Amino acid sequence: MTGKVYLVGAGPGDHKLITMRAVELLQKADVVLYDRLVSKKIISMIPKKTEKVYVGRAVGDDTTHQNTTNDLMVKYAKSKKNVVRLKGGDPIIFGRGGEEAEFLKSHKVKYEIVPGITSGIGSATYAGIPLTHRKHASSVVFVTGHEDPEKKNEVVKWKRLAKSVDTIVIMMGLSRIGIICKQLIAGGMDKKTPVAVIQNGTTPKQKMITGTVSNIASLVKKNKIAPPANIIIGNVVDLSKTIGWK
Repeated sequence: MTGKVYLVGAGPGDHKLITMRAVELLQKADVVLYDRLVSKKIISMIPKKTEKVYVGRAVGDDTTHQNTTNDLMVKYAKSKKNVVRLKGGDPIIFGRGGEEAEFLKSHKVKYEIVPGITSGIGSATYAGIPLTHRKHASSVVFVTGHEDPEKKNEVVKWKRLAKSVDTIVIMMGLSRIGIICKQLIAGGMDKKTPVAVIQNGTTPKQKMITGTVSNIASLVKKNKIAPPANIIIGNVVDLSKTIGWK
């Protein structure tokens, strides 16, 4: 017999956006392995008696860091403990939850995946940007701007995305925003296409700047925008002027 691992999404930043299921599991867990982007207010929901282990990975950390997290999940589960692997956003949208589930499956450990609001959606909503809109956008794509460093070639075909989708949401792409925008323009995207960059979305520190694909990289630098930040590209960005509410 083993314990069980729960791969849980903590939401995009605002602690009130965590799900009731997630809170329930935090109250019952023996061990919580939590990420860098999980807020202090959510951490405070964990009972004092529960073992808390920080497994956050910062940009630039060795890629073997994930291996340690995987081993910890199995170790605690094999000790008949119930483990919550707590992640910012949603566990399987650029959160490695799929990889972790595969690892647990291969080690015959029971698991459950609990969805959370991904920052790509949450930050846009708090900024008053509807990612889809009947008059402006019938399609949306979520793309990572930071691919696995072990890949030999980029998988994201930015030039193809330029004219194939109405709204592009880029997560973890701030450091490459200039390169990405140049690729989109080279693919045929209008240089005047609106862009929003949202820093610390859904939190009291939320900050948004807007521009176009031709000037947003310089605006990011000028305004000293730093991670965590999401990039939204498309005509829906302009709707924030009308329906923005934060």
